[in-house]
Amino acid sequence: RFSGTFVGNTESTSPLPATASPPAVAAAPLPAVPTIPVVPTIAGVPSTVAESVLNPNEVKPPASGTRKARVLYDYEAADSSELALLADELLTVYSLPGMDPDWLIGERGNQKGKVPVTYLELLS
Repeated sequence: RFSGTFVGNTESTSPLPATASPPAVAAAPLPAVPTIPVVPTIAGVPSTVAESVLNPNEVKPPASGTRKARVLYDYEAADSSELALLADELLTVYSLPGMDPDWLIGERGNQKGKVPVTYLELLS
């Protein structure tokens, strides 16, 4: 049987010791590793084109990753690398490695060019 009275330890307890942090480990110097310059490449585009200005007409769409998009507003192309857009038309769009995330490559028939993402409603 248990009595209804709880008997506890009446002795004073000392506070728990603070946990000691692990000893600092001196950082060993890393061996020198030669660096290799990274040059972005785009599939289907000669490296001279990738290094200079991206010419959408010479770019092949990726095997996967194309989407349909509906144009929300008219857009006038600023230069020959961009595609002029008319509201409510449908395009096939895709992104390329190293490309500004605010732009996509758009295709309409045999026309191809950069299009601003903010002018598009991405479908499927």
